[in-house]
Amino acid sequence: MTAHLTSWIADHGLVAVFVLMAVDAVLPAGGELVMLFAGALAAGAIAGHTGPTLPSAVLAGTLGYLAGSLAGWGIGRAGGRAFVERRGRWLHIGPERFERAERWFGAYGSAFVLVGRLTPLVRSFVSIPAGVLEYPLGRYIVLSAIASLVWCVAFGVAGHALGSNWDQVHHAFRYADYAAIVAVVALAAALLVRRRRASGA
Repeated sequence: MTAHLTSWIADHGLVAVFVLMAVDAVLPAGGELVMLFAGALAAGAIAGHTGPTLPSAVLAGTLGYLAGSLAGWGIGRAGGRAFVERRGRWLHIGPERFERAERWFGAYGSAFVLVGRLTPLVRSFVSIPAGVLEYPLGRYIVLSAIASLVWCVAFGVAGHALGSNWDQVHHAFRYADYAAIVAVVALAAALLVRRRRASGA
């Protein structure tokens, strides 16, 4: 997974950064990895590739994430709760996750949008609930833009600073891939066992 992401960014530059960050606003798509690699690419640390400047990479990531955030808000606003009930699992937003997001919105409001956008994993589950719950669009855009800029600057600058040490981080992310695969296999096995037990009963 990480190899595909980094290869696509190296080949397509700012377009890939924009698209991947837009996806990451609605689905976990490795936004941290995208901006780290974009920063390393901007530092000229990737052999055989001439990268964009760091400011342009940060801008592409910020605008991409903001575009994805708006799309997610629009999907939630148009579909409402019925969308979450019917299609939410396609976007990894089941009823339990939505109810949790609803409680967080009720308790923290704007702070949840801002801080949630800066929190790993949680940041991809803000957009659609915000639309479903009709969170004010103007305020949502401002808070999402601020959080997106902070996120992209932080990881872009970190990747730029890593420079030629990028490979060490890249290999570390591979272990996250393996962990994800193991988790999926374990979950599938658990569901299979449960189904067999239920059918046997």
